[in-house]
Amino acid sequence: LDTAYKAGVTYYDTAYFYHQHTGEAFLGRAMKRYPRDTFYLATKMPMSIVESLDHAKEIFEGQLAALQTDYVDFYLLHGVNGERWKQAQEMGIVDFLLEMQKAGRIRYFGFSFHGSYEEFETILTARDWDFCQIQFNYMDQEIQAGMRGYALAEKLGVPIIVMEPVKGGLLADPPQAVRAILDEAFEGQSYATIALRFAASVPGVFCTLSGMNELTQVEDNCHAFESFQPMNETELAAIKKAQEIMEKSGTVQCTGCDYCAKVCPQGIGISGSIEALNYYINFDDPY
Repeated sequence: LDTAYKAGVTYYDTAYFYHQHTGEAFLGRAMKRYPRDTFYLATKMPMSIVESLDHAKEIFEGQLAALQTDYVDFYLLHGVNGERWKQAQEMGIVDFLLEMQKAGRIRYFGFSFHGSYEEFETILTARDWDFCQIQFNYMDQEIQAGMRGYALAEKLGVPIIVMEPVKGGLLADPPQAVRAILDEAFEGQSYATIALRFAASVPGVFCTLSGMNELTQVEDNCHAFESFQPMNETELAAIKKAQEIMEKSGTVQCTGCDYCAKVCPQGIGISGSIEALNYYINFDDPY
């Protein structure tokens, strides 16, 4: 966090579920050392577990306490689809959060999305949103909201936050055939940087998120935006070739979010199994 802050990162995203419910409290402690008006905090209402309006109010108050702040800059309904959007309306959670916005406890109100394009269209057009957050990268253009969802948000003037720009790390470790194409077109750039630049080059995207597991990843991602330039036509052509090869490679297009594993009745570590399979496909290495 110190490295990111000193490099100029201003947007810090967390959620009720992250790191076994400790993410918000950690971020609150860490960022307390910096002037509050020098960064943005984002967190989310965990719609998958909310049981009532009173429960939502309790969660919200706990989040602000954990973050050690009087307000959240960007507050989202977390991982909504058609069913959870209906739930948020019927329980009065949307109205409650709008009240919190009027009271100055939320600056911008939006949602993160995991569902079909049709559900996305219903939610996005239901009201005037301050922003939306969608999964978007150079491979994920036909799933969830996808490119159609992006186009709709752009048409309606709803700013976009991109999540999974590196597709759970898969695009940071692409197949050898893809590496050859990217190495030629993006000399000296890491594969993660290339993926981040693609997402950030799309008009209407005002923030590109990236989950980082170690300091070297933080440094690499910060470097990607030190002197940011949108992709040119030659670079986009290389991305298109990479897309075509990735689609034919046989790799499983998994982001590692583990939402499926959370409801697996057999308790299978699904994303880890897929990661091992993809490594075998990419590098022909069974070990």
